[in-house]
Amino acid sequence: MADRERDRGGKPVWRTEVVRTERVTPCLTRVVLGGPDLASFPATGCTDSYVKVLFPVPGVDLPEPLDTAALKDGLAPAHRPRKRTYTVRQHDPDAGELALDVLYHGEVGLGGPWARSARPGDEVLLLGPGGKYAPGADVDWHLFVGDDAAVPAVAASLEAVPEGMPVRVLLSVADAAEEQPLPTKGDAEIRWLHRDAGEDLVEAVRALEFPEGRAQAFVHGEAGAMKELRRHLLSERGLDKRLLSLSGYWRRGRDDESWRAEKKQFMA
Repeated sequence: MADRERDRGGKPVWRTEVVRTERVTPCLTRVVLGGPDLASFPATGCTDSYVKVLFPVPGVDLPEPLDTAALKDGLAPAHRPRKRTYTVRQHDPDAGELALDVLYHGEVGLGGPWARSARPGDEVLLLGPGGKYAPGADVDWHLFVGDDAAVPAVAASLEAVPEGMPVRVLLSVADAAEEQPLPTKGDAEIRWLHRDAGEDLVEAVRALEFPEGRAQAFVHGEAGAMKELRRHLLSERGLDKRLLSLSGYWRRGRDDESWRAEKKQFMA
């Protein structure tokens, strides 16, 4: 299906289905997808690889053959599927499986309730993949900073850090129950910050003792905190801008659609 859709000029919509789900932590559900389309799903080489899950509007039939051109030209804006972006936690081409880790914030929004209720055989439509970051070997050490939304990308990145490479990791989660194993071959110092105990991510970064040498940094999470950290890391710590991957995955008080509309201006 994906090859035929690609020939139409639009970007392909990958048709997948739920293979299984797993509760990684109380608030994090892993949804493992499979299906014939994944045989040709490309690898990005990035550890922050992501896809957009399409959530069709109930009662609206999608055009066939389905691709991004068909969605744009064949549907009124109000009838187009809504999109949510998720990190590819694992991609196993041999098994034909793709795993997405999805946060649950209660019975609000789209992604969390979907992941909680997903059952084997459910169809899942994807766009992508995208991605820009991978940990390199030509630096002296690595820095990973983020909140719950960044944990899947940080976990995937830690697995790709060169053996013995010094790594500093600061991750903000709701409480101790949201911690999970983060295997790595790097020489990693990992600190989990618990928001229920009042621990603050920005202050923890400010207080962190940096190793000597040239650092590559991956810093992702709530937009307000990320804006503060960008100033701190570039102006006060002197990190090389070319080696800093920083983004506001979300913004407090905004849903995904409104945040996408204002993200570029806010983060400028």
